[in-house]
Parts: sequence; structure tokens; C-alpha cells
Amino acid sequence: MVQTTNRFFDEVARLMNDAAGVAQGVRREFETVFRGQAERILRDLAVVQREEFEAVKDMARLAREENEALKSRIAKLEAKIGTPTTPERPSGYSEGTGGAAG
Repeated sequence: MVQTTNRFFDEVARLMNDAAGVAQGVRREFETVFRGQAERILRDLAVVQREEFEAVKDMARLAREENEALKSRIAKLEAKIGTPTTPERPSGYSEGTGGAAG
């Protein structure tokens, strides 16, 4: 009877190992399907990916730095030739209207 009991437990242990392997496979498959669906939904919503966002953010930072450097250079050149700096335009200014946008 001892041998039969050990064999029974060996079979139960093997069955449990197989069940755990199947459960892990199902979990991986579910994650793959879920990730694919999530990516499709985000693509359909035209959500920006992180890499694209970071690239545009860096471009904006560089443009701001360049703009500040150019402002400083213009101010120095105007000071050198004696031309007063032009006041900044209001935020609602539109080039086409010659005044406030509206």
C-alpha cells in the first residue's frame, strides 16, 4: 500500500505541475492578446507614443534655447548700433491684421 500511495501522490504532483504550466501559458496568451488590443485602441485614438513625445519635447526645448540666444544677440547688436529694442507684441497680436486678433 505504501507504494500505491506514493504513486498516487506522484501522479497528483505531476498533474499539479502540468496545471501550473497550462495556467502560465494561458496567462501569457491573455497578456499578449490584451496588449495587442490596447495598442490597437491607442493607435485608433491617435495617442502619441512616449518616444515621439520625448522627441518633440526635446525639439521644443532646443528651439526655446535658440530663441533666447537670438533675443540676447539681437539686443546686443541693437545696443551696439544704438537702435532701441522693439517692445514685445501682445499675445493676441496677428501679423495679418496689424493689431489684435479678433
